[in-house]
Amino acid sequence: MPIEDRDWYDTPLYYDIVFDGGTRTEAGFLDALHRTHGPPPGRRTTQPRLLEPACGSGRLLAEMSRRGWEVAGFDASEASLDFARRRLSRAPVPARLWRDRLESFAVPSRAGFDLAHCLVSTFKYLATEADARSHLSLVGQALRPGGLYVLGIHLTDYTRTRTEHERWEGSRRGTHVVCNTRTWPADPSRRVEELRCRLRVTAQGRTREQETRWSFRTYDAAQFRRTLRAALPGFAIVACHDFNHDIDLTRRFDDEYSDLVVVLKKP
Repeated sequence: MPIEDRDWYDTPLYYDIVFDGGTRTEAGFLDALHRTHGPPPGRRTTQPRLLEPACGSGRLLAEMSRRGWEVAGFDASEASLDFARRRLSRAPVPARLWRDRLESFAVPSRAGFDLAHCLVSTFKYLATEADARSHLSLVGQALRPGGLYVLGIHLTDYTRTRTEHERWEGSRRGTHVVCNTRTWPADPSRRVEELRCRLRVTAQGRTREQETRWSFRTYDAAQFRRTLRAALPGFAIVACHDFNHDIDLTRRFDDEYSDLVVVLKKP
């Protein structure tokens, strides 16, 4: 079977099918973080405001809107934004969506978000230290005092010599998607790792495959901490979790566990 070379963000339905199963868990986690680490009840806004950089298919924006949040998000993929706009057209409060980039975005409305989040390691698309710091600084400017940035990242083990493999799958209305990712050992001198994502899609009795390749910037815990401190002076690291997105399960900010979620609070 030939494999089509295609950016999977141009096929947001398949992305959505694979990852939508975790949406309620992730949204509940974000709600719980806001209750736990946000302003005390007497100082909270009636309708909290949320910003999602790299919002993709809009699955979390839609779920957070259903939970009473006023939501806004941006993405670099126009196909993903079109998908998100259709989904959010039925949201109880109109969502603000626009096309932008992580390192240079501008919020086309008043700032003052209570929470921003980027949960699935998209931060590693920022290829340079300058871009990473620019993104973090812009998020910091968009948050109100006491606001949270919930940032998930897959830390790199520079001693690893074998490729890593992960697999997800999901189905929706007769379309079945299997996602296989393969990550090669990082180059520690360049702080780069190569990743391949291959989708196998079966619909209406036919199967096709497509493949996307990326290069990510790498971080171990110490490198990540240095970037955060340099870009967000004064922000407090109020909690660390993992990709189970369980408010009751905390982690240390170290390399013991590769999938790290850091909760940052603006002073």
